[in-house]
Amino acid sequence: MNLKCKFDKERGLPFILTGFVILLDQITKSFIAARWPIGSMITNVFDDDFFLGHDFLHIIHVRNPAIAFSIGQNLPEPAKRILFVILPIIVLCVLVWYYLSSDEFTKLQRWAIAGILGGGIGNIADRILRPDGVVDFISVRFYGIFGFERWPTFNVADTSVVISCILLLVTIFAGHRKMVEKEQTDEQES
Repeated sequence: MNLKCKFDKERGLPFILTGFVILLDQITKSFIAARWPIGSMITNVFDDDFFLGHDFLHIIHVRNPAIAFSIGQNLPEPAKRILFVILPIIVLCVLVWYYLSSDEFTKLQRWAIAGILGGGIGNIADRILRPDGVVDFISVRFYGIFGFERWPTFNVADTSVVISCILLLVTIFAGHRKMVEKEQTDEQES
């Protein structure tokens, strides 16, 4: 495997998604932070019961000084800086290096990785620039699934990371399955 960084159209184009996610994430967070004090909420965003019910979506301005599900919120500040800023920056740098070096990714996988990068950078920017923590504001009803009446509040960056990770994993497993099926077919034909 040649792990020399290459930058061409196929590798570069998905970075448009990275930029779009960062921009949309920071615009929505700035909008919420500028207009609503921490803890304020808009309930019943959907007024009708026909679509998803009037209680499905709430907009609530909260800050998360930790990572997903507020994991690590009681850690000392130096540990938070290392675990929630420095370590993720290193991980994203390694991901970009591997992304640019590897020929193993499909086009769809490259777009998924670009979505992960955009979401990761969006949340790291908040951890660096917003002393109160990452701005979260989307609260959806979860109907008791996994014991949650409402899913923990999230933002555009979180959404991009989760959707992109799911897409990446599905394409990796689907590709692996196709490869195994092809090997089995090749063995049967020989």
